[in-house]
Amino acid sequence: MKKTTKYRCVCGYIHDGETPPSACPKCGAPPEKFTRLDEAAADLIERSRKTNMLHARIIDLARQIEKTCYEGIEDNLDPGCLDVFRKTVAASYDMMKLSMTELQGHVNKGKWG
Repeated sequence: MKKTTKYRCVCGYIHDGETPPSACPKCGAPPEKFTRLDEAAADLIERSRKTNMLHARIIDLARQIEKTCYEGIEDNLDPGCLDVFRKTVAASYDMMKLSMTELQGHVNKGKWG
């Protein structure tokens, strides 16, 4: 995969390209308000993008688990099944919160691009 040059706007938006855009798509800032990222910072953005997508997938899967468990709770076949569904809902909620918290940490550290 060819590495692209990355530029960070004063608002935090990351642009991929050989030159900064004519205007920031987020805040409208002109090209001179962009800073070219060095290779280490650009690599961190790429790695963060991958990790952030993995966290997003975990959040999505946790939501799917919740939905499935609520169907099982509604069905209420027997006390054993009900117990498993209730415990699994709680566990999936905790998984989701962990990934959401990590994503928020990435945003706060500027590791979102």
